[in-house]
Amino acid sequence: MEARFLLLSDVAAELNVSDSQVYHMVRSGELPAIKIGGRGQWRVERAKLEEYIQGKYTETAAWVRENPLAEREPE
Repeated sequence: MEARFLLLSDVAAELNVSDSQVYHMVRSGELPAIKIGGRGQWRVERAKLEEYIQGKYTETAAWVRENPLAEREPE
């Protein structure tokens, strides 16, 4: 059974980005997370991470539609 909540370092590994990038995503509100415990450690729910990833696929698809590849001019 997979863990419901992930450490920021686990999220960074899943997304293949740095821990600091994930921390910034969480602090900016881009990626939903919760703070738990007396020391306020961040956790990201696996389901929220999957929603975030799906949202990025949707954003990227829209960007690709709006920015088609330009044909290169023959040299």
